[in-house]
Amino acid sequence: MARSIWKGAISFGLVSIPVALFTATENKTPKFKMLRSGDSSAIKYKRVAEADGKEVTWDDIVRGYEVEKGRYVVFTDEELEAATSRGGSRIVDVVQFVETKEIDPIFYRSSYYLVPEQTGLKAYRILLQALREKDRVGIAKFALREKEYLATLRADENVLILETMFWPDEIRAPAFEELESEVEVRGEEIKMAEMIIDNLTSPFDAGAYQDPTRGAIEELARKKIEGEEIVGLESPEPTKVLDLLEALKASVEATKEKRAAS
Repeated sequence: MARSIWKGAISFGLVSIPVALFTATENKTPKFKMLRSGDSSAIKYKRVAEADGKEVTWDDIVRGYEVEKGRYVVFTDEELEAATSRGGSRIVDVVQFVETKEIDPIFYRSSYYLVPEQTGLKAYRILLQALREKDRVGIAKFALREKEYLATLRADENVLILETMFWPDEIRAPAFEELESEVEVRGEEIKMAEMIIDNLTSPFDAGAYQDPTRGAIEELARKKIEGEEIVGLESPEPTKVLDLLEALKASVEATKEKRAAS
């Protein structure tokens, strides 16, 4: 059973709901360990000081914030805790509610499940159902691991999901010279692009998607263990560059056939 990484309460209006926070996702990307060629001895990394190259133990490490090049201000763990946790608050403080469509997905960072303590189950269910029926999400602030986050609180089936967000000034503006260029876009081309979109539109089925990289590496590892010959995959031939209009027409026909087949 998963262990909670944080315990506190949801606060909205004058209502307080005790909850525990659980990670909602896990990274299954294949991980590789650095080894020495020849005997596969694991490589270890040491913490060394730039000044003299000597190894430093964890007990001798402090955290410094660089205020200018080469100049640091050192903080203790207690100072950081006091500065970043709103005075030790363990509250998911809901400050407003908005429609989901108002939030650009670029703001979302990480997802967590908020699970109620038994004493707060009724209030939790009330909030869950109200959010679902109003089709709203809560905008909240809360602190986790010495950092205060902006977050959303939304209803998903029978659980509340908290998604941490980037602060507005952390979102980069899409300032690219290429986007400033003018090109002629014809109505016929847009119509065909819309037809391609329509032909490829269907309900989202998460189970239909799997990580091909992980599968390929796991299969490759199995073959190596069993001593099978490793055969490289042939690279596909580069697609010939077609006239854009012809490419759109061909894509409409291809996606139409795919839709009919499915």
